[in-house]
Amino acid sequence: QVQLVESGGGLVQPGGSLRLSCAASGSIFSIGAMGWYRQAPGKQREVVAVITSGGSTNYADSVKGRFTISRVDDKNTMYLQMNSLKPEDTAVYYCNAMMTIKSGYTRDYWGQGTQVTVSS
Repeated sequence: QVQLVESGGGLVQPGGSLRLSCAASGSIFSIGAMGWYRQAPGKQREVVAVITSGGSTNYADSVKGRFTISRVDDKNTMYLQMNSLKPEDTAVYYCNAMMTIKSGYTRDYWGQGTQVTVSS
């Protein structure tokens, strides 16, 4: 069974840092684009950052200069380094990946989410 598992969320004070991890496991043949999304209470899920299989990155304007997305392909893992956190960054963070499994089937996969709370 193919799955994505996030970790690294928690409670942090404004101005602090957290690093989220997303590990893919199962019968994976290849992983294409990956991304981090977030959903705050009462709001729609929004894209935070994406990274292609070639390493190109894109960020939401609200996190540019503060967040860094990266991936380590031989570990099937993606990261989100979050610095200078603000209360408005509080949300459940989800990882997403386009994965091809060994049967040849390709689709979007989502993790279960990890809570990030920025509060003093």
